[in-house]
Amino acid sequence: VQLVESGGGLVQAGGFLRPACAASGRTFNTYTMGWFRQAPGKERECVARITWNSGATYYTDSVKGRFTISRDIATNTVYLQMDSLKPEDTAVYYCAASRLFTSVQGNFPYWGQGTQVTVSS
Repeated sequence: VQLVESGGGLVQAGGFLRPACAASGRTFNTYTMGWFRQAPGKERECVARITWNSGATYYTDSVKGRFTISRDIATNTVYLQMDSLKPEDTAVYYCAASRLFTSVQGNFPYWGQGTQVTVSS
């Protein structure tokens, strides 16, 4: 399984970004795909997840109403639309895949390399 993130960057507060995660090496229709983030000095947290087959989603409270996770079945790509960005959203964002319906970091065996998102005030 290979997960490759892209689309991070530097943006001002209130702006938007749309990181993408290109997945390959497996049939993902039974997988859960997650976006995690890790800020300096903080633990990695799951910000959103989506089940590949049903499209059911989960968001952590701090991003509800601002972030939207989606997947493109035709291209095996998962997106994280991030709107109304805040400085506290600054972190390295990682894409991950699991065969379990979970948001627990330890249950995700497959990870991308991460993409930096920096939100300036």
